Amino acid sequence: MNLKSLFVGVAVSGLCTMTANAIDYTPERVAASISLKVPGNPAKEYPLTWQKLQNDASTYLLEAAERIPAIITQRVNQSGETVNLEVSVTALEDIYFNYSQQVSTGFRHDDCQFYMPGFWYRRNLRSPKEAPSFHTSDSWVVREDRLSAPLTGIYDQQGKRYMTVNRLDAFTDDALTTHREGEVILSGKTSIGFTGFENKNGTATLSFGFPYKEAPRSYIRKLTLAPQVEAFQYLKKGESLLLTWELTENKADDYSDFIRRTWEFCYDTYQPQPVETPYTTERMKETMSQYFLSSLVTDKPLVYTSGVHLRTDDCLPKPSAEVGFVGRVLLNAFNAWEYGWQQNRDDLKESAQKILDSYLQNGFTPAGFFREFVDFNREDKDPVLSIRRQSEGVYAMLHYLAYERENGRKHPEWDSRMKQMLDMFLKLQNEDGSFPRKFRDNFSIVDKSGGSTPSATLPLVMGYKYFKDKRYLESAKRTADYLEKELISKADYFSSTLDANCEDKEASLYAATATYYLSLITKGEEHRHYADLTKKAAYFALSWYYVWDVPFAKGQMLGDIGLKTRGWGNVSVENNHIDVFVFEFASILQWLGKEYDEPRFTHFAEVISTSMRQLLPHEGHMCGIAKVGYYPEVVQHTNWDYGKNGKGYYNDIFAPGWTVASLWELLTPGRAEAFLK
Repeated sequence: MNLKSLFVGVAVSGLCTMTANAIDYTPERVAASISLKVPGNPAKEYPLTWQKLQNDASTYLLEAAERIPAIITQRVNQSGETVNLEVSVTALEDIYFNYSQQVSTGFRHDDCQFYMPGFWYRRNLRSPKEAPSFHTSDSWVVREDRLSAPLTGIYDQQGKRYMTVNRLDAFTDDALTTHREGEVILSGKTSIGFTGFENKNGTATLSFGFPYKEAPRSYIRKLTLAPQVEAFQYLKKGESLLLTWELTENKADDYSDFIRRTWEFCYDTYQPQPVETPYTTERMKETMSQYFLSSLVTDKPLVYTSGVHLRTDDCLPKPSAEVGFVGRVLLNAFNAWEYGWQQNRDDLKESAQKILDSYLQNGFTPAGFFREFVDFNREDKDPVLSIRRQSEGVYAMLHYLAYERENGRKHPEWDSRMKQMLDMFLKLQNEDGSFPRKFRDNFSIVDKSGGSTPSATLPLVMGYKYFKDKRYLESAKRTADYLEKELISKADYFSSTLDANCEDKEASLYAATATYYLSLITKGEEHRHYADLTKKAAYFALSWYYVWDVPFAKGQMLGDIGLKTRGWGNVSVENNHIDVFVFEFASILQWLGKEYDEPRFTHFAEVISTSMRQLLPHEGHMCGIAKVGYYPEVVQHTNWDYGKNGKGYYNDIFAPGWTVASLWELLTPGRAEAFLK
């Protein structure tokens, strides 16, 4: 057999230029093995040794100590800081196989921080032991579709160097399995492999292979670790499969610089393009505006759009009103109000007016905070409040009040309420500039964690602009001091979501948004300082957004309707699904693109904007949702579910209140710049 005929050319991209030293990719630093499974029997693992071919110095024959029904070769193409690996597996008989490889970084494991985009940051120690983290193990491999890019990176804090491995193959197929743990034989072809890191005798090691496996545990549901899984791909006698990975090594000043460099590398490697859809901004808004009317509940003390805890199969209203995330009642009311005036639609204006009037009359606690979450079936007499929901409510109302002022209409009662709330914010703020995550109406603290602090920055900056009160701007600047010291400089973004306490997308996204607002309202060196912080935090937020399209199996609805995952963001370590949480982030990327002459930001904002339109429910294209305009939420793109249905579907319960609000802001760019000009 002519082994050279097994290979095809693969372009090498993303060459590094920081240093002239090449990666030490030698057999001494590499271990490989293949596991073969005979159906009905336990798999057997065969360690592989390396034999260089005499007629091709770049190609190795990988041999087992005993005869196996497969020929495995690897071609190594090295160029500076990049090594391209092409592994070929040829079946001599029908086989079911799983191939794996480990590459030693040479870094002390204890000196390292780790990175799997959109899933693993540092050591995931902000996450509880029930989710993937160092609390459970210091070695993890996961299936590639969990990640916003199929890559693992290891950063050596002492040597300020890093190594990454990423997969370069086409991702076109996935296959269903009858089991989710143990050794599983795939029902067809998959493109999904695995990637991760392992501690090998104190040395940090990159681990990767195909098809997927997850160890030491799999993660199948919120706070539910499951036994490990290893998948086996069928390869028919005489068939060959080519697998391609890319190794890079480079320098980085710190973990933030490492994330920046790696995101740029992933973006340049996978080159995500805008998604073609028929959904213009006008059509999106017209369709989603039906949610404002269809969801309206008018028979309770509060009038509200029902957008929390709905079932996907009927979308019937529920007795729960939520001011901020996830219901976003007040922001949806403002959007309906503004759109109603723009389109001369009295139905939208009337519905929004009912909501706003009811909240002015019945929407406040005795102290003057928003009644941020009300369940009319079992109302809590002493509810726990959150700085995030309170901030989002003030944010929505200041937009409303500014819009009204601009159009010659005044609302002194609302003005008084909002000023009172901002003054109470000043009382809540800690000496270090942070805000407690959760508290009660008497100002007692329930959760002192500062991870939600940046959510307060937005209304404080807006309050300064609207009320001309410098105290609010000074308070906002103090939040930025805290963010810079505790989150941004430490590359530690956590606890911004309300239903999880872990590393999450929203913490970095809110941090970037907070410093963006301060940059817009300041000048000179101060403006530049806040802009630099925005850029630094934005790379972490960007790292949660997919730059590739994960494959789905036939029969998984999301794949069958053609969903492209590029541009969608993973949520958090605890909640391993994608969604349309973007709000103002695309506007921030557009602004950063101009501010720093960085076309990646501008282009990816367009990827996000186009991709997030794909699941718009309308007649003939309901996307598994019962009502027109109720945009889906828990989009399950990997082997994980919130409780129901799994990959390729949604959870049966969703919250369209925030998805409609998020997409509306995405489709209304530049709001902050217009407000703060």
